[in-house]
Amino acid sequence: MTDLDGKVAVVTGAGAGIGRASALCLARAGAAVIANDIDADAADQTAEAIRAAGGRADAHSGDVTEPGLADALVGRAVERFGSLSIFHANAGGARPEPMDSMTEAAYREVMALNFDAVWSGTQAALRTMLSGGGGAIVVTSSGAGVSAEPGLAAYGAAKAAVISLVRNLAVEYAAQGIRANAVVPGPIETVQMRAWLDSLPDRGAEFGARVPAGRLGRPEEIAEAVLFLASDAASFVNGAALPVDGGVVARLASPTAG
Repeated sequence: MTDLDGKVAVVTGAGAGIGRASALCLARAGAAVIANDIDADAADQTAEAIRAAGGRADAHSGDVTEPGLADALVGRAVERFGSLSIFHANAGGARPEPMDSMTEAAYREVMALNFDAVWSGTQAALRTMLSGGGGAIVVTSSGAGVSAEPGLAAYGAAKAAVISLVRNLAVEYAAQGIRANAVVPGPIETVQMRAWLDSLPDRGAEFGARVPAGRLGRPEEIAEAVLFLASDAASFVNGAALPVDGGVVARLASPTAG
């Protein structure tokens, strides 16, 4: 049911972390992949890793916040592989900063990357999928989109907004064969997460132990959830926000919590 043979996927932010893991996972399941990243070398490396493993992939570098890139990515998928079946809007990033000191420019930057780019990407994908008989949209949200953390007001708001977006897409377009879901990662061992934890020497080292699972997650564990949501195994899953967080959101704050 997770066989993606004959499917075509676009993955944004595919140069590292969750995006690279998802691109590799979708390719292993049989999908042809357009790997996007703002870092051209990183996008090329992901595409080359897929091809080296016997899969089909092309790299298409570019900033997802730039006008026209979403249409270019979708167009590249259709031109190179003939269709578009899966759009994984993964590119994003936090900029921790107290709300009272955040500038308008910084706020706009966070929203442009974490919501506006998802909007434009899914809109471009939606138009092609509607004319092609359907498809699956998977958005990377965040635990910050369902819970709160000081310094992440703008990021959390954007990640909550993309959950609302996939729910609206599911309701509006399910009858036309479109499924839209969000994966909601918890603390995952990525370069960005590690840099943040290393900036908190008094707390960062023990953070993984405070996760109910007792560790940080791995990008590959998010990728497996993306594969599920993109595949026919999730054929009746639409408008969902799937936590993949080792139990973080499930835990009630209490004096016994680790």
